[in-house]
Formats: sequence, C-alpha cells, structure tokens
Amino acid sequence: MPGLDLFGSSTPSTANTVVEVPAAESTSAPVPFQVDEPEKATETAVSVPRGLAGGPAPYYNARLDPKNFLEGPLSWNPATRLRQMLARPGIVVAPGICDGISARCALEAGFDCLYQSGAATTASRLGQPDLAIATLNDFVQSAQMVCSLDPTCPVIADADTGFGGPAMVARTVTQYARAGVAACHIEDQVQTKRCGHLLGKQVVSREEFVTRIRAAVIARDAIPGGSDFVIIGRTDSAQVLGMDEALYRLKLAADAGADVCFIEGVKSADLLKSTVAALAPKPVLVNVISGGLTPSFTTKEAEEYGAKIIIFSLVSCVAAVHGIRAAMASLKKTGTDFTSAKGMDPKAFFEVMGLNSVVTLDAQAGGKAFEQV
Repeated sequence: MPGLDLFGSSTPSTANTVVEVPAAESTSAPVPFQVDEPEKATETAVSVPRGLAGGPAPYYNARLDPKNFLEGPLSWNPATRLRQMLARPGIVVAPGICDGISARCALEAGFDCLYQSGAATTASRLGQPDLAIATLNDFVQSAQMVCSLDPTCPVIADADTGFGGPAMVARTVTQYARAGVAACHIEDQVQTKRCGHLLGKQVVSREEFVTRIRAAVIARDAIPGGSDFVIIGRTDSAQVLGMDEALYRLKLAADAGADVCFIEGVKSADLLKSTVAALAPKPVLVNVISGGLTPSFTTKEAEEYGAKIIIFSLVSCVAAVHGIRAAMASLKKTGTDFTSAKGMDPKAFFEVMGLNSVVTLDAQAGGKAFEQV
C-alpha cells in the first residue's frame, strides 16, 4: 500500500477546518468543503484518490501481519483470537450489547464476538442519548464487566473520538486493552460528536483524524509484551463530504496503522462493494442499524458484498426498550407481572446470568454455601 501525503494531495485539504452538514431544514447554508458533490457521490461507485509522492511510509508491523494468524487453534487471548478470525474465512458477526444481561444473552445465543456500542452504553449506563455525554470511564467500566463474562470472547468497543488529543487517545487504547477489550474504533467526528446515523455531523480535518489513529497505534505498540489489540479507523465523513473523501480518509488511516476500516452510513450494496474493493486488502466493517442510513443487510449479504465484520449496534437496547415498555404497560394495566414474566422464575433468570458456574465453582472449592439454591 503506497504511502499517502497527509499535507498535500490532488484534492483540497481540510486541514484546520471543521466541516459540518447543514441542518436538514436549512438547505441554503453553505458547506465549507465538499468533494465531488457528496449527494451524487453517494449514488455511484467511487475510487480512492492517491496521495502525492513523498508522504510518510505506510505503517507495517511484521508481527501483526495477517498471515501470522492463519493457522493454529484459536487463542485464549481475545485480541489474538479476533486477528485470527479476521485472517480466516467467514464474516465476524458482533451483536451490539448494552449491559451484562444483553451480553449474557448474546453469549447464550452462541455469538463468538460482541460489540460494545457507544450509543447503547450511554443509554444503559446514563439513560442519555448518544451525544458525547458518556466519558472514557463510563466506557471502560462497562468493558471491564462485559469482558469478564467470557475472557476469551473478543469484544469490539466503540471509543468515539478517543476522548481528546493524542495523549487521551493513547490512554483510551491502553485502558481498553487492560480491560480485556480486543479492538476499538476511533472516528473523525469533532469532540461534541453524535450517533453516526443522526443528521448535523461535523468532522475534523484529515490530519487530525490521522493523528488520532497514529496515537492509538503508538499506544498499542507500547504495551509491554506485544499487544495484538486491533485498531479500527472509522470515518463519518461520507454524509458530510461524500464517499470519495471518506475512502481517502480511510486510506490515510490504513497507512497510519489502522487494522480495519469502517465507513459509517454506507447507503447501498453497491457502495459497500466498491468500498471493499477500494480499501482491499484491509478488512471492512459495516454497521447495521434498523431504520438507519445503512440498509438492513443480513450477515450473509454483507459477507457476499465483501465485508469482514458486521455489527448490529442497537439490536439489544432497542429490543430492551420494546420488551420493557410492554412489561411496564402490562403491569400498569393489570397490576401484575405474571404475563410479562412468561414463566421465567428467579432461578431460571439467574441461570442465564451464570448461576450454575458459580454454584459449581463454590462446590469445587469445598464451599457449601450453594448446596441448595
């Protein structure tokens, strides 16, 4: 992959520029910078602009070369395991989880990778919308709990913008890795970010985005012992500047060391296919949210289009809203929770939460506290 020039190109630079989408009701407001008419670009196949000669050499770490993860049993280390899954055939399916209950349900269903959604985490921990309200500590504390449920299962975690400048991005990666997270994605929105499927997004310059990715890579490589932590570069610029610019940014991110590329809001199967082709051989992640900007691709369809990871960010928390709303409405109307319980007694509920493993451990250790439960 040729190196790209971060400070000069055949297309206009966005250095030192905050770019924003005009509000939906204000179509006359000018956009500070556009690339090839973004509305048109979202409807056609696109190509990646090439950087000028003389740019920094692309990042390469021989230890992390995908060919090193093609053979052998799956590792107990979740980051290594995720790299093995990325290097081998088949799409990685990661349902979005929002708390311990949803994580337990995903594991019970047989999923071998989980996605800690930023929107879902903000909603479940704080009862707030995805508008840059949750902090690094909120995300890390949630990750510590989720990763402890099955320490071998890779967890991909949303890291928003990295929560600050290069030092904070590095701290984010270090804390995520210590929590047991296998991968995180870092995006190019401004600090006061929002859900990628809402309108009015703003993005930072190419240079600032690449600085975030580079800081994440430096932090990962500085972890003692040689970490396999996976860095995912995410751009939200497709809806702001068009697909050409989004692909260009991800090409820069890949050169800076991103292991996986993620364009938020791919609006069609053709655009997903062209994205995969343009960024090859880098794996591509696609985010599916029902009713969002991206069509509701099935896992099979996404795999056919070439995506290597598919995440369903809100699958658990949206289902939880529907289920809890119905249960509360039923309780309010009937005065009992008998119907909403659907026959699940307390013991059956705790069994989903890992009751049997706790009882077994206690007995193996010689304890007698749970001889009868």
